[in-house]
Amino acid sequence: MTHELLNGLTSAEAKQVLGLGTRLIVPAGTKLFGLGDPADRLFLTERGRIRLTLPMQVRGREEDVFVEERSPGQTVGWSALIPPYRFTLTATAALHEAEVIALPREGLREYFAANPAAGHKIALNLAVVIGHRLQLFQTMWVREMQRTVEVRSV
Repeated sequence: MTHELLNGLTSAEAKQVLGLGTRLIVPAGTKLFGLGDPADRLFLTERGRIRLTLPMQVRGREEDVFVEERSPGQTVGWSALIPPYRFTLTATAALHEAEVIALPREGLREYFAANPAAGHKIALNLAVVIGHRLQLFQTMWVREMQRTVEVRSV
């Protein structure tokens, strides 16, 4: 399987990075991590879908507001490599069981130090993942602002 985080790596480099990880099975509906939890690992989705939500107070009760779903080959939990190392969303296995590879932050940092060229490629790939999230939230914010302006102009 091709993982977005490993784009541009040689097959040997990708194998070394994947070798740092642990495969986890996440039963359907089970939380992988929650908003604000310490982020010591990032996850590569192998099978199934991971649903990302933002817990919010809606009409006096907490509700998980859908943000996006991540599919096989995609990265979840990039907060493990970005200070302050706390997850910014909640991740849950969607309708079916999911399988992920959990990559430990410290193992990745040691790998980057020993393999700076591969670490640079991974950092650039991570920037793409983070940029996608930024665009997603910007789009959501613009839609909400449009609704607010429309309500005010009525």
